[in-house]
Amino acid sequence: MLSSIYQVARKSLLLAGLPEDAAKAILERARVRETERGATVFLQGERAAAVYIVIEGWVKLYRIAPNGAEAVVGVFTKGHSFGEAVAFTHDAYPVSAECATDCTLIRIETDAILRMVRDKPEFALSLLSATFAHLHRLVAQIEQLKAQTGAQRVAEFLLELVPDDASGKVEVKLPYDKVLIAGRLGMKPESLSRAFAKLREHGVKVKQNHAVIEHLESLRDYAEEDPATAWQKG
Repeated sequence: MLSSIYQVARKSLLLAGLPEDAAKAILERARVRETERGATVFLQGERAAAVYIVIEGWVKLYRIAPNGAEAVVGVFTKGHSFGEAVAFTHDAYPVSAECATDCTLIRIETDAILRMVRDKPEFALSLLSATFAHLHRLVAQIEQLKAQTGAQRVAEFLLELVPDDASGKVEVKLPYDKVLIAGRLGMKPESLSRAFAKLREHGVKVKQNHAVIEHLESLRDYAEEDPATAWQKG
């Protein structure tokens, strides 16, 4: 496995807490998979056979409701792992996974993971930590839906794309299409357009797949503002 791919995989929730020898052992059994935008990684209801790490690109997890509507559960990018929660049980995947862009993925078979757990019990802690982190992310998404306006949710989404050391004026690339962004944030596409328009008041200009944030701290203040105050402002 190329060292650059290994370094990205090593930072994932799944492998970050493992000793070097254990991480190398699990990745020696893994496969690198190149996929195109729109490719299915797995389908809701399929037997869970693997855990994945994103090396490049974006993957969306979603569920199809009985009425046929698609609900985006999560979006994962470089260095993120997904599928850990069902690795112990060989249960069915509770969601479907699809490449939102061209992707490079690492596929780790669940059988290899279970063998690693038997050989090195500390690996079970990494699985539990990764599963907890995904649960925490879902709780945070629910909190956003309940406690933030649509424009605030979009502001927070943009801030997640900003490098940690950035300040002042910054430009970020929107990582996938706006329909998916809307789904990720629990909004309709037309609501997302209104939210982007609202954010112009806070120094955000969106052109195609780029967003320019004039004042980073101002946007952070708006994202953290009491929602009652934000609603009163529009």
